[in-house]
Amino acid sequence: MNASSHDYSYEVSVADFPRKVLETSRKVPVVVDFWADWCQPCRILKPILEKLAAEYGGRFILAKVNSDENQELAQRYGVRGIPAVKAFVDGEMVDEFTGALPESQVRQFIDGLIPSPAEPLRREALAASGRGDADAARKLLAQAIKVDPRNDQSYLDYIELSIETGALDEAKEVLDAVRSRCRDKERLRALEARLQLASAGGGDTSALAARIAADANDLDARLQLANGLAVAHDYRPAMEQLLEIVRRDRNWNDEAGRKTMLTLFTLLAPQPQYDDLVREFRVALSRTLN
Repeated sequence: MNASSHDYSYEVSVADFPRKVLETSRKVPVVVDFWADWCQPCRILKPILEKLAAEYGGRFILAKVNSDENQELAQRYGVRGIPAVKAFVDGEMVDEFTGALPESQVRQFIDGLIPSPAEPLRREALAASGRGDADAARKLLAQAIKVDPRNDQSYLDYIELSIETGALDEAKEVLDAVRSRCRDKERLRALEARLQLASAGGGDTSALAARIAADANDLDARLQLANGLAVAHDYRPAMEQLLEIVRRDRNWNDEAGRKTMLTLFTLLAPQPQYDDLVREFRVALSRTLN
């Protein structure tokens, strides 16, 4: 017998919200639809959500909350207009939208909540990478992409690992293929910055340091050293070299010092552990330029 929306959706009130939404969301994503009888857009959205609940067959649960009858819940979750849809995973609200979106956009919203079937392979790949087995990690990520071609994180992990292992042409090819559709724009920009630095190349850091010791105005050596240090994740000395280039000649090589430093800021943006470092060198760069 085919599943109906009633198998995977139900009405929820203040009393049973903790059990039917918060506890259930620890097992499967729960999409909560705040609606009211008088709301015309609610009548458009509700059938779309119920249709998708039946189609997805339990991969998410639809919880319907009458906001007029459950005003405490509506206030608790910041409902200011209806229909308001709130998504819960692991007991926490993780995403939301307001208004009657087209089915295609609602489907995209739900797809973003549901764990990808490729996730076990992706996690295995990250574990292999952590052990230093880059070849195995790349093979596992390639399998993950085949299992779920829509899972952006598998592509982004593959790009990052390709850059780390020096497969720059392949990294660029995959990056170009996913650029327009990838939703994680911040990580995408960071990978573009990493690829740019890796493509610029570095060289023997000891030899470059010796060149700089012999001639402090060897800005080409400083730039190559900064690129090499950045590719090796040694970001503070990389920024110090770039800042010194700006101090000595801000216009050298089409402002290469400043532009490469901005590339590094972009690279580090998704990594909160580097926030203080980026802030420090943003201020230093601004003072040097002014």
